[in-house]
Amino acid sequence: MSTSAPVNHEAEFYTRERGKVRCGLCPHECLIADGKRGLCGVRENRKGTLYALTYGLASSIHPDPIEKKPFYHFLPGSTAISFSSVGCNLSCRHCQNFSISQASIDDFGLSRITPEDVVRYAKDSNSSSVSWTYNEPTIWHEFTTAASKEAHAAGLRTNYVTNGYINEDPLRSLKGVIDAMNIDVKGFTEPFYKEICGGKLEPVRTTCELAVELGIHVELTYLVIPSLNDSEKEIAAFSKWAVDSLGQAVPVHFSAFHPDYKMTDRRPTPMSTMEMAFRTGKRAGLDFVYVGNVRAGEMEDTFCPKCGSMVIERDGF
Repeated sequence: MSTSAPVNHEAEFYTRERGKVRCGLCPHECLIADGKRGLCGVRENRKGTLYALTYGLASSIHPDPIEKKPFYHFLPGSTAISFSSVGCNLSCRHCQNFSISQASIDDFGLSRITPEDVVRYAKDSNSSSVSWTYNEPTIWHEFTTAASKEAHAAGLRTNYVTNGYINEDPLRSLKGVIDAMNIDVKGFTEPFYKEICGGKLEPVRTTCELAVELGIHVELTYLVIPSLNDSEKEIAAFSKWAVDSLGQAVPVHFSAFHPDYKMTDRRPTPMSTMEMAFRTGKRAGLDFVYVGNVRAGEMEDTFCPKCGSMVIERDGF
């Protein structure tokens, strides 16, 4: 069943302030007037009650190799059933999923699903896990939480592919609900986040660190964009932070940029830059560094950090 009609499901994590509501889900903390929506476009104030408009509304449902997320250390070789909705709390100029991340719920035909449907789709596709992905899953919080609990009860694992733009209390509520997160650290300077993504770096760093503390399996993705976040100095700083704050065993995926959305005038990332990023990550002390979005030979494979033996060989997904 397709629909564009928002649902009436009360949101979590908000307070009332002088006739408006303050959303506490993400670091934007939007102050929303009656009849208006937050920056993400899917949380609306109706007479002092904040509603999660996309609860149970999906834009895409598709089985994927878990490596496509990318997860290389979480159920490798398995299938994940992927779900998305619409909207995002960032506005990245290079977004590869802009057709849903920047879409309005009013103009997009969405399918109604229940938590039980999520389990059924997973079982029908022989999936080992449920992946909340494609658009930003944190703004779908109420539904992903309910459906993930249902998935766990059915013996499935769960994961987020996320920008990490979430506040502490909502993130803490995901302990024991979301098993793994691939967090997209989009660059490692505040100007990049402000000018290219419409957000801030520091909350994303905090999310990564807290997720590890909560026992969630974390992998990082860093999209390497020519002349914007591809300097050896910036990649070295990112890699050192990952080692120091998350641990040397955190898997890091350096992903090659391809022109998209509002950055079609920028060239793809040269292979020489990807090789530099790989070397820089390893030099910083990361045990597991990968190169993605291009055929990268052994830079896609997993090697034992102690003896150097190949553990997993990969070819694409």
